[in-house]
Amino acid sequence: MKKGKLQEYWQRNISLTLGLLAVWFVVGYVLAIVFAPQLNNITFLGGPFGFWIAQNGAIYVFILLILIYCLRMNNLDKEYDVEG
Repeated sequence: MKKGKLQEYWQRNISLTLGLLAVWFVVGYVLAIVFAPQLNNITFLGGPFGFWIAQNGAIYVFILLILIYCLRMNNLDKEYDVEG
């Protein structure tokens, strides 16, 4: 692969990773910790929403982020012909 293409590939890889890390930070830290007291005023599935986000929602989001990363990277690898 040419150096320019390789640099473009890694730039897109890093961009994807940083975007997913931003979502992870918002859900895992901002919603589950910082805004948990405010979210606990909302009832969701019979319990406080802040607690549900911290205990369940964050895990679901993390699994979804892993799935998104795998699918997007597979497509990116095919696009740049670096699939293994």
